[in-house]
This record gives sequence, C-alpha cells and structure tokens, in this order.
Amino acid sequence: MSTRTETKQTEKKEHSNQNRKTVFRPQTSVLFIIDMQQFFCNPSSHAYFKDSTKIIPNIYQLITVYRQMSLPVIFTKYALLRTETPGAMGRWWNDVLYDDNDMSNIIDALHPLPHERVIRKTQYSAFFETNLDQILKKLQVTNILISGVLTHLCCETTARDAFMRNYDVFFVTDATASDKQDLHNASLRTLSDGFATLMTTKEVTSWIKDVK
Repeated sequence: MSTRTETKQTEKKEHSNQNRKTVFRPQTSVLFIIDMQQFFCNPSSHAYFKDSTKIIPNIYQLITVYRQMSLPVIFTKYALLRTETPGAMGRWWNDVLYDDNDMSNIIDALHPLPHERVIRKTQYSAFFETNLDQILKKLQVTNILISGVLTHLCCETTARDAFMRNYDVFFVTDATASDKQDLHNASLRTLSDGFATLMTTKEVTSWIKDVK
C-alpha cells in the first residue's frame, strides 16, 4: 500500500469540522477527566449535584477506550494544601476543599491507574500554576478531549486555556455536567462558537476504534 493511500485512509478515520480546520486525531490526543471527586459526586457532600453521577458511565467508556488504545488519560482535582491561600475562589464560594479531606479524592468508579497523572489545581483551570502544559508537550499532544465537572466552570476554563496554548479542544457534551442545565447548555454554545468542537461519547469511542 502506498503512503498516499495510507494517508487518505487515515484521514477518513479522523473527524473534521466542516466549517473549521480542526481535526480530531486520536493518536495525538489526551483525555482529561476534570474534577470527578467525592466533593461533587458523593451525595453526602454539600457540593453534590445529581448530574455529576449521571455522566460517570460515559466517562468510564471514554477511559476504557483510551486505555485500550494506550492513549494518555489525565485526571485533575481541585484541592488546596493547608499552607495555600484560597484567594478569590475562597471569597467567592465561601468554601475551601483541602487536599487532606477525603472529599477531594477522585471517585472509586473512575480511579486512576498507578501510571496515570493526577493534576492538583487550586483554580478553575488545570493549567493555572501547574506543570500540565509541559506534560502535554512531552507527550506530543495536539488534541485535548474534555470530560468532567462543572461544564461552565473548571471544564470551560480549562478548555479556553488549552485553546490559548494552541491545542485543538474537543468537548464531550454527554460526559460533562453542571449543577444547572441552563448553565451547561450556555457553556456548550459559547465553547462551540470560539473554543471547542463538541462531540458525544459515542462519536469519540467509534472514531478512536476506527483508528485501530
């Protein structure tokens, strides 16, 4: 088979937005699992909201296919050390989640494997004062696939920051959630206009499997 023919076949296995030049390339992508912590997903937590648990099966599907293809999965969690100042986040929410609180842990249903990275962050964005960008460059990542909570806060802010750092961003609409549906929908509309290509779990898993 010629190189040209191989290239054409590969292109068929990639998803391209008709109106833009962004292309989903699974081979150079990373899956973000944003803040799927006990704090948001455990009914005993004051920050729990029911839609956070509804998306767990879809996120699990994404994780499974990424692991099967040996593609990178990166988890994030919002948590402060006791020595860190909450700053504006603390003043805004009048609430602080510390790293030594069990509620800061990622839920068991989506537990990271020993080799998978967990980025601890203190702000909405997973890029703010972390080494995430350096990790992605080392992995030669070009595409970022975002799942998790909350759509309009940490997920959207991370998506925007990724776009500003020249990554192509893909946002899984049925693997992200907010505590209010109107905020989720509004965020998706904004992101699709200027920052991210919207995808479903089914689309992602089928396209990745096609690359085999």
